[in-house]
Amino acid sequence: MLRFEGHNFFRQRLLLATISNRPIRIDKIRADDEDNTGLADYEASFLRLLEKVTNGCTIEISYTGTSVVYRPGVIVGGKVRHDCPPSRAIGYFLEPMIALAPFGKHPLQLTMTGVTNDNVDVSVDTVRTLLLPCLKRFGVEDDVELKISKRGAAPKGGGEIYFRCPVVRQLKAVQFIEEGQIKRIRGIAYATRVSPQMANRVTEASRGMLTRYIPDVYVYTDVYKGAESGSSPGYALTLVAETTTGALLSAECAFQPRKHTSAVDAGEREAENSRGGEGMLVNDYHFPTPEDLGTHTARRLLQEIKKGGCFDTTSQWLGVLFMALGPEDVGKIRVSALAPFTIQYLRDIKAFLGITFKITPDQANQTVILTCLGSGYLNTSKKVA
Repeated sequence: MLRFEGHNFFRQRLLLATISNRPIRIDKIRADDEDNTGLADYEASFLRLLEKVTNGCTIEISYTGTSVVYRPGVIVGGKVRHDCPPSRAIGYFLEPMIALAPFGKHPLQLTMTGVTNDNVDVSVDTVRTLLLPCLKRFGVEDDVELKISKRGAAPKGGGEIYFRCPVVRQLKAVQFIEEGQIKRIRGIAYATRVSPQMANRVTEASRGMLTRYIPDVYVYTDVYKGAESGSSPGYALTLVAETTTGALLSAECAFQPRKHTSAVDAGEREAENSRGGEGMLVNDYHFPTPEDLGTHTARRLLQEIKKGGCFDTTSQWLGVLFMALGPEDVGKIRVSALAPFTIQYLRDIKAFLGITFKITPDQANQTVILTCLGSGYLNTSKKVA
């Protein structure tokens, strides 16, 4: 049994335990926090989600909630519905499911409700436009779908998404180190329970900045009304830049007039680590005008482009995980400067899977080349065709 301490990196350790079928124990979960001792509501909800997608797992939580013992079961998949608490967005729960879904016994058909866009977790738009294409690069190609049925802004949420993913026997080895040049930028600006002009103003501000550098910029507006608009007003912008070699770099930002719950405060450190300290987390959570939000998101996309790499800050973790789970062949990818979240992920991958990465800095463009020999992970539930 592997042992860890603290609430940071909670999801990734449970994810790696499930994939590697190794029991873990996590102690001292907010043991020094007098106001929010033990598991937060969103962490308990994530444990319930793991119970739904697996069969035979056992979870033991101490009386105070500061200690958890998790013994993983078999990844089953199938039709699953989960209601996410409004303290964290759907992206918090959806990211680990993207990594688990290809290794199930049955194709995963997951319906989730909650907050679709906020400034703490990755949004469902970024998952659809950035992370799902990463799945296809590693061999999970057919029948991958993410449908946004309802939008749900913080604090009350009310959104709904449907995620479908097939199962595979084994992933493909990937060697992706050619960055290429930016050839186009696409984006989506949504608005719910506010004037549709909000989305249009965000679009115009972001396009006005980005067209100085490249002419092929198109930002879609997505306005929701009625029952599909969730329970709270809000608007957000997601931008994705594509290079000539197929690399994707993203940035996003959502309007939030205030922090929606105190529970978010406890999880901000993990969110900040996952975005490299300057990615998703926005300190003041407030932009006076839609134009401010549009220009801020465009600047962050330009910063991400400046960092370079074939996997951006948001998708680094998925690239290193699938490289480690790939066939017993050499995999190689180029990433931007390693985020603290990714650095810890590499350490945890070594602890669970025994895979060590070779890290080669490229001083020419300040990127990093990651190389490893895959573990040859097989989905034994998937029958060989």
